[in-house]
Amino acid sequence: MTNMDGDNQIVVPPSFVQLYSDARGRLRETMETVRERYELCEDMACALVEQAQQIYHREAPSEAGVLSGIHAALGAGETGLSGAEARWVTLRLAELLGWQSPALPGDGAVSPP
Repeated sequence: MTNMDGDNQIVVPPSFVQLYSDARGRLRETMETVRERYELCEDMACALVEQAQQIYHREAPSEAGVLSGIHAALGAGETGLSGAEARWVTLRLAELLGWQSPALPGDGAVSPP
């Protein structure tokens, strides 16, 4: 986890910092922006836990199906998330639920948040 600003208590995990880093590991945005986006994405993942569980128990045939559907909805544009953020939220949601991380469209490798 990374806390690049000693005055702020929000610790941004390296997996999220990577979303905003170039090939050399330098941030393309300010740490303040990264922290704000992280807070939004973490809050969204936490808020989706109950909804994902309800969908799984009522409608979905599999955990992967639930997560794939949520990923598609997050990437639809109305959420204000980038594709990379939608992927991160989905993988974080899987982690919070204790479910296996799904293979996501347009993604060669699956890594936990």
